[in-house]
Amino acid sequence: MSRAERMKAALEAAFQPAALQIEDESRRHANHAGRNGLPAGETHYAVTMVSAAFAGLSRVARQRAVNEALAVEFSTGLHALSLSLRTPEEMAGA
Repeated sequence: MSRAERMKAALEAAFQPAALQIEDESRRHANHAGRNGLPAGETHYAVTMVSAAFAGLSRVARQRAVNEALAVEFSTGLHALSLSLRTPEEMAGA
């Protein structure tokens, strides 16, 4: 199972998202010093997620919750995560 598939499973279990997009951006960072010797690939991701679970949470609290849900991935080589986290109401413009 790829890192993206594991991330998808973890995020779906934790947040029951209405929408979830995970993009592997590792190729854009192939020579990034922050990879700390990790092989190229599966180190940098962008996640866009819409979930009612984010209601009432600040932007920082949302990010912390996602980082906690992906703690295993961070411990096994996930280096960077770009997040766009919204509620369904925010996506609807309410």
